Amino acid sequence: MKKILKALFLFAALVLVSQFSYAQCDTIANACAKHMARQFLSDGQEYRALLLNSDETAEFHTTFYGGTIYRVVACSGLGDGNLVFSVFDNDRNLIFTNSDYKNSPYWDFKVNSTLDCIIEARLGSESQGSGCAVVLIGFKQ
Repeated sequence: MKKILKALFLFAALVLVSQFSYAQCDTIANACAKHMARQFLSDGQEYRALLLNSDETAEFHTTFYGGTIYRVVACSGLGDGNLVFSVFDNDRNLIFTNSDYKNSPYWDFKVNSTLDCIIEARLGSESQGSGCAVVLIGFKQ
């Protein structure tokens, strides 16, 4: 009987932690969306990852289509500048990093030809503990 109670308690604790983490990401995604200006239409995705410390890196894969102007928005926490994000091509050549721009929460750019990219995100060195990383991508209407 004790084993069953322990298992139920552990299961309940895991459910509560996962729900809290998901709710935290919802709050951050809503705060992050304020940087998606009206002229940009979301691609409909919310790229999310729970980062437990500043040594972890989240990786997201996407395709940017030629002739389109994009905005990448990246947030962790309710303030700006908590998330460092970098955009690489498939050969891992660095295209952009917001660390060169005081961890700006967004970047606007135009793609001349279709490009598969990797977006890496990690907590900034000033961040304490863990956090939910949220990346949003929009294109100009």
